[in-house]
Amino acid sequence: MRVGDAILDLALATGAPSLFFVGVGKNVGKTVAMRAVYEATVRASMTVGLASIGRDGEAIDSGDGQPKPRLLLRPGAVIATARSVLPQSPASRILDLSTLVTAAGSLLYARVVHDGYYELVGPPTASGVRDAVTGLMRYASYALVDGAVDRVAALAGGGDAIVVSVGADAASTMDDAVAQIRALVGRLRIAQYDPTVEHVRIEGALTPAMVSQLVAQRERRAILLRDPTQLAMAGPAATYALEHLNLRCERPLRVVAVTVASSGRERAFEPREFARAVAAATGLPTFDVYAGAVAA
Repeated sequence: MRVGDAILDLALATGAPSLFFVGVGKNVGKTVAMRAVYEATVRASMTVGLASIGRDGEAIDSGDGQPKPRLLLRPGAVIATARSVLPQSPASRILDLSTLVTAAGSLLYARVVHDGYYELVGPPTASGVRDAVTGLMRYASYALVDGAVDRVAALAGGGDAIVVSVGADAASTMDDAVAQIRALVGRLRIAQYDPTVEHVRIEGALTPAMVSQLVAQRERRAILLRDPTQLAMAGPAATYALEHLNLRCERPLRVVAVTVASSGRERAFEPREFARAVAAATGLPTFDVYAGAVAA
């Protein structure tokens, strides 16, 4: 099957104007998933904008010196990226210069004129990401954004759809990787609160110490967060909070699918078993982009 097409259909069904890709860590297939969905938009003749929270598409990871997935873009695609990484060849047409600044310099918007590999470098702040996506939408009908969990607050309340990726490099065992994705998806899918229900509003981060105190007090009222990122924990700690407290948020997010990468640089998991376990843990359509398969 064409996994990119299936994920795109799920995202478009929500009516969201943008699709963000986030992962439980590095090297979990996030960029590969975005590339697959991008190819689906090309087949659908959509005018698509692409951006990144951070840096993506470079040949070599600047952090560990390892090869990274490249972004081969087709004519018509619109990108938000740093001016310093825009290649001289193949040609692209600059559409606008932005006042936003990235780690590699000023941001601009450009339209791809010829097939080629492009790097995406985006603003480091949540508000900058939102502004960059807004800028993209002046030239495109849909946006794809390679994201990061610590910037996901930029999405809250924005109406975007989200795909979450997990891979063998995310943990030392398959069970640990499944626990991580279960916690992250559970965190991102905290439901919207009902204003008619009694609640306790949390200002700032909800920490493990606060969770322990609320559980010890047998708190049964809804615990109201501004958005899911206020739950400042991951893995088993996040799962514990989700299972023992009635967490709700004012600005919910929309997670539509999970992707898995069963092979990593350090280890590999049995592909079908891993995908099935992730699907069971998250309750979401789970796609193996590399194998072109889905676990219900």
